[in-house]
Amino acid sequence: MTSPAKVRNTIWDDLQIGAQAAIERTCSEQDVVLFAHVSGNLNPATLPSFRDGRADHSAAVAPSMWVGSLFSAVLGNLLPGPGTLYRSQSLSFLDRVQVGDRLRISVRCSAKGEKPLASFETRVERDGGQIICEGVAEVEVPEQRIEADLEKLPGLILDRADLFTALIARAARRRPLATAVVCPDDRNALGGALLSAERGLITPILIGDAGRIHRAAAEIGKDLAGIEIIATPDHHAAAVRAVAMVNAGQAGAIMKGNIHSDELLAEVVKKDGGLRTSRRISHVFVMDAPTLDDFLFISDAAINIAPDLSTKVDIVQNAIDLARACGVARPHVGILSAVETVNVNMPSTIDAAVLSKMADRGQITGGIVDGPLAMDNAIDLEAARTKGIASLVAGRAAVLIAPNLESGNMLAKELTFVARAEAAGLVVGARVPVMLTSRADNDRARLASCALAQHYDYFKRHGEPLTDASESAIAAE
Repeated sequence: MTSPAKVRNTIWDDLQIGAQAAIERTCSEQDVVLFAHVSGNLNPATLPSFRDGRADHSAAVAPSMWVGSLFSAVLGNLLPGPGTLYRSQSLSFLDRVQVGDRLRISVRCSAKGEKPLASFETRVERDGGQIICEGVAEVEVPEQRIEADLEKLPGLILDRADLFTALIARAARRRPLATAVVCPDDRNALGGALLSAERGLITPILIGDAGRIHRAAAEIGKDLAGIEIIATPDHHAAAVRAVAMVNAGQAGAIMKGNIHSDELLAEVVKKDGGLRTSRRISHVFVMDAPTLDDFLFISDAAINIAPDLSTKVDIVQNAIDLARACGVARPHVGILSAVETVNVNMPSTIDAAVLSKMADRGQITGGIVDGPLAMDNAIDLEAARTKGIASLVAGRAAVLIAPNLESGNMLAKELTFVARAEAAGLVVGARVPVMLTSRADNDRARLASCALAQHYDYFKRHGEPLTDASESAIAAE
């Protein structure tokens, strides 16, 4: 464990005129967003624009008072240090700071007044020497010597530019995927499908009660001119028609609307006339969590209730394929249980060990698989080290395989509603991707799920992920 840094102050009797100290710091997006929260200053000139979840720093400057506040870090930590209290601070701003600027913040003792007062010249310079801000601080210098550990502040979690934005942008470069949208007869289901069409991800074919579909369009203020609508009498007939369109080559994906998942999937998995392949179908949640730098893939949380070992093999392989489709070259797959050791009284630990060995023997391909792993040591490297787990996956898992639907569903929902992760989902293992969005999902989740369908479709066709360098393959499609 790293020892906390110690700080020691300079008392008034020891302070010398001419003494100086400085720190360096880079202005970050988090700095300006946090300052807006703390100060209440929401001036758009001092905040990045977050259109479509992507931060644009081009027009924003850091608030001048944030720049001025940096002097307190030098005065309070270094010179005079702990115990220092402000009396006054003058500031003159000669230039502006933008996100990404590297700054040098310095103070120099210029005069000592009546004990315990002292004055300090203060200056902020951009890397290269350009002066941004200068002024004079008058402070009360501590009279008693203080030596203390620097306090470790509690961590903060901020929403940030999301991972789905880039995924959606890459997907939109392909030709829109003809998609049978089953029962889009409420505002959420129809709105998500139309938004995805506007963004160039899908060409929707709306299947269901035509009257209800038109009423939903009127409710959200959308015009359905030019969009194909296939009228069907009920939900079952709509699901049957969607699957038949895929089999006839008229659609390349299916999107769930205001219909129960079981009704739709019953037609997808039919032995005769369904969309079965040699694999069991499974569902994968793709999560963009604020605390993680990359996507987290969770399976199965929506279809297979209590999968046996052979089903879990397909669940793992399906999740690996989707992760690879999203650009993860060799996914690290953690097979979850409550513990990280094999326990004969816990069947999930035995399944996990077998799945790990099957991957070692090439029966599961494309990823690195290990288990059993508990959630903490699957996702947190320090937790894995503390427990002495030697594994390529522990602490680095990009894919988490839950032991059953209940645990997987709770994990995904906790990340969404407690940890504020954004979620999208896709059913894989069928002949075409199936977007099994929840009826409570917003337009954004449906848009991201359509992007997943595009990436997965491209991966199944070409055997490699869709990237910014896939121009020739896209042109040939």
